[in-house]
Amino acid sequence: MNHIFHEHETSLTTEPPHLYGRWRRDPLMRLTTGLRKIWFPVFEKLERVRPLPADDGLLTLEVIDREVVAQDDNVIALTLAAPSGAVLPEWHPGAHLDLHLASGRMRSYSLCGDPGDRRSYRIAVRRIPDGGGGSIEVHDTVRVGDTVAIRGPRNAFPLALPGYGSSARTLRFVAAGIGITPILPMLAMADRYGLEWTMLYCGRSPESIPFIDELARYGDKVTVRTDDVDGLPTMDELVGPRPAANAQLSIYACGPVPMLEGLRSHLAERGDIELHFERFSPPPIVDGTEFDVVLNSTGEKITVAADESVLTAIRAVRPGVPYSCQQGFCGTCKLRTTAGEIDHRDGLLTEPERAAGYFLPCVSRCDSTELTVEA
Repeated sequence: MNHIFHEHETSLTTEPPHLYGRWRRDPLMRLTTGLRKIWFPVFEKLERVRPLPADDGLLTLEVIDREVVAQDDNVIALTLAAPSGAVLPEWHPGAHLDLHLASGRMRSYSLCGDPGDRRSYRIAVRRIPDGGGGSIEVHDTVRVGDTVAIRGPRNAFPLALPGYGSSARTLRFVAAGIGITPILPMLAMADRYGLEWTMLYCGRSPESIPFIDELARYGDKVTVRTDDVDGLPTMDELVGPRPAANAQLSIYACGPVPMLEGLRSHLAERGDIELHFERFSPPPIVDGTEFDVVLNSTGEKITVAADESVLTAIRAVRPGVPYSCQQGFCGTCKLRTTAGEIDHRDGLLTEPERAAGYFLPCVSRCDSTELTVEA
């Protein structure tokens, strides 16, 4: 066999000969070529290339139900559906939506409905009087029949089932207050698959705990305790009965930062226990140092304290600066720098974005004494 490579020197500008050598150029191929030379120019005139509409990723949904789900009236659940009744994008437990409000604010809310229901989404919103105004806007202005714009779903808190991405054999769920929202669909899935699981649900008082009636169907698998009666739970109580060294336990927790940081420290030496958690508030700043931020538009200089985020410092003088998650995964607060060395602490921005000077002021910091931003 000849293994020497020979370049193909046959010209492809004319049709090949007939298969049986009757004609130098195959008549069927010549006909096809002729039709092609006529058809494509005519088709181009008839069907001009048109630019596709820009896809901003937003989806407009209608509020089809609004329900108070805490006895103190401070938590409402909104059910959203497509006005046409169309099937909605798929989601899995732990996912959230970005809700775009009429004021221009954007806030992220966990999906707390049934992942198997492709016709509607459910979110829950706690009213926070001293927050950034997003929850108050939802409570005061969003009613049944209104339309809202959403982006997502996205998942930063996925559930890994035993045997399907996790070596754990037992699941432990820990929620505090509104932290129940990403946990609710996890409970439903664990129960549906017949997994071994328990849950501890904490709150300030029985009146402040949302969805407490909905959890009743799980019986003694769910333990509810309130601060006004039982006091703050210990770390051992959050983890549950002390598992053996080979217990292969997986914990999913959502709640206030002190609780989550306590769990992280408590389980630091337990290699047999997986800890998965999601915060609804900014993470603590580790190894922070003081530096200055200069606003390009005005030349104003702002001092960022060692335990303060750049976003918090800027919002003290520019309250209208957009933000949402404050944890470095939504990108709402993204700013561009023109001078200074950035200490990137997010997991969202791409290398080209970072090279172009972009950073997320909610979590990232500065490796120099001064940072100049376009704001």
